[in-house]
Amino acid sequence: MALGASHRLQDGIEAVETMTRFALAVLALASGVYTYLGVRSILDGSATSVFFAALIYSSAVSVAIYAFWTYMARFYPHVTGAAGRGAMLGVMALGCAMIIAMSSWLNAAALAGSAALEQHLAETMEGYTADLDQAHQNALAAQSLLPDIQRTQERFQRLADQERETGALTGTTGAGSVVQLLSQMAAQLTELQNNITASRDRVTTLFDDGRKHLETMRSLVSAPGAIDPRADQFAAEVVQLSGVITSLEQTSIAPSVKRAADDLSLGFIAPVADGQAADLATRQDQVMETIRSSVGAQSKVLSQAADEILARKPVAERRFVPLSSAEAVLRYASDFIPSWAGAISIDLLPAVLIFMLSIVHSALRRQEQRLPFAERITAAELLEALEVQKALVASGIDVETALAAVEAKDQSNIASFDLSGKGPRK
Repeated sequence: MALGASHRLQDGIEAVETMTRFALAVLALASGVYTYLGVRSILDGSATSVFFAALIYSSAVSVAIYAFWTYMARFYPHVTGAAGRGAMLGVMALGCAMIIAMSSWLNAAALAGSAALEQHLAETMEGYTADLDQAHQNALAAQSLLPDIQRTQERFQRLADQERETGALTGTTGAGSVVQLLSQMAAQLTELQNNITASRDRVTTLFDDGRKHLETMRSLVSAPGAIDPRADQFAAEVVQLSGVITSLEQTSIAPSVKRAADDLSLGFIAPVADGQAADLATRQDQVMETIRSSVGAQSKVLSQAADEILARKPVAERRFVPLSSAEAVLRYASDFIPSWAGAISIDLLPAVLIFMLSIVHSALRRQEQRLPFAERITAAELLEALEVQKALVASGIDVETALAAVEAKDQSNIASFDLSGKGPRK
């Protein structure tokens, strides 16, 4: 039965030999086709030069893959020593690494290049969305100062009205130096308030423009069709959006608020008391000094608030880098593991076939070693042995006596006639 099993294994090896060559050829051809598509995506030049360059490269890859796996299938299963088997495994590992380097990543680019480029555009759009939001927040930060400025302006204006009508501060009604000073401070704060309000309109307009560019970019990412024209239009939208973000950064009113707050105290000029009576003039000086202190305190508060706004982290400069499909597949490899697995499997599947052949040949050798010598000898070898026997008898040598002597001398020497290295043949 062992001999029958050996014959069946040997017949199976012979039967799949043609199929193995056909499979290697088809896999090498498939890898070459996808390599051609990947190479075309990264080459520049005229259509003719790109076509021939990609065709020559893909043909070389197909031939190299077919030759490599053919050599491995021919030699690896028959190497039995541990050192030789280890050396062959090392050669196989080196060859697999070279195949992945020259073919598999291009296959992945052909399989998932468009999706990887869309991924790149989507992540770039997310980054610019965050930049637009941050620039918008920085530009609107000064708007938080508007209620305080408005409240202070109303307080100064109210005190001016009360002093004019009832003499609430100096005890004397009329539009004197105190009313003039309070009205002056209220006018400065009103001007600052108007500037902040005007900047809000400008910021709103710029932010709306930025959102329109983002909407266009979002539609380009998800639109059907070829990716290259969409990527070019996407780059144009990025340039315009970058200009909007820069304008938003420069539209911030915080530096103006800072300067205005410093001017309130540093540029404070109190008018000369215009009271006719000495007592009224003294009261006016006292009130104006109080106003100076109040203006200084308010100026300090506004200046600190403006400093906090100016201390905000500015929007970092972002530059859009266009990628080829092959570069995008490498950068976002973790997002396209199935495509990478398919691309690598096309190139390395022959290794599985070679290991299968190696296992079958090992089983065949073990079965042959367990067979007796009489079951392993073929008819041709038997006829040759009979011819040798006839020749020995013709020479006057008694074969049975010689064999008996040899067996008596060293029984183990009989193994020298064992042709265990040969497989069973019909």
